[in-house]
Amino acid sequence: MSSQPDLYLSSEAYLTIERKAHVKSEYFNGEMFAMVGASREHNLIVANLTRELTQQLKGRPCELYPNDMRVKIPTTGLYTYPDVVVVCGEPKFEDDYVDTLLNPTLIIEVLSESTESYDRGEKFRHYRTVKSLAGYLLVAQDEYRIEQFIKQSDEGWLYSETRLPDGVVQLVAIQCALALKEVYDKVALS
Repeated sequence: MSSQPDLYLSSEAYLTIERKAHVKSEYFNGEMFAMVGASREHNLIVANLTRELTQQLKGRPCELYPNDMRVKIPTTGLYTYPDVVVVCGEPKFEDDYVDTLLNPTLIIEVLSESTESYDRGEKFRHYRTVKSLAGYLLVAQDEYRIEQFIKQSDEGWLYSETRLPDGVVQLVAIQCALALKEVYDKVALS
């Protein structure tokens, strides 16, 4: 019985493959990981977040990217695709392709059964190393629940949770507010 040698993929090779691919993949430590499709609820929530935040950021020096903006975590080498990412100020990109953001201000992930533990744990450990990141939001797709982590001056993270249908989350990182009834518009909750 012979074993296959582990193949290490450089980040440059990953980017070459990824830029031609029809399916998005994350990259970490020499390996690519294909991303799975999203549910109807997930897509509605991302669209609602995008709609609400785009209106509030209009005329301000912030850009919002839903789903397809790749983010690189410079300190750990993770390449990932947050559900929504906002950058305020001048965006910085890895190279002239301008498709890999290095300095997110706010990252939002919509939770699913298959990604929740990763989004809360390992992925958030990567995100916390990004100097520019000031806020991280986790949005449930099966109930009214938005969890917010706000970076503090001592580099710690302050946690809050909003569960009421008429609740409002103040996004300190980008000076915006999200009403849960708008985030969950048209989403069938149990």
